[in-house]
Amino acid sequence: MDWKNKAKSMIKSELAKQDIDYIELSKRLKKIGVEDTQINLANKINRGTFSFLFALQVFEVIGLKNLRLKD
Repeated sequence: MDWKNKAKSMIKSELAKQDIDYIELSKRLKKIGVEDTQINLANKINRGTFSFLFALQVFEVIGLKNLRLKD
């Protein structure tokens, strides 16, 4: 399995479902103390090599209640 691609796809999918761009994500993360520019966020997510901590922070600020790992 391509884990990097799966991680990247999961975050991008959740952002798209809620129509949240990297500018908005940056603003929301800043409210919980995570300082990252929209460019840094785009690069980090596109690489797919971010920490689970980062993924949890993203899911928290976008209000994700449940995460489905398989269809």
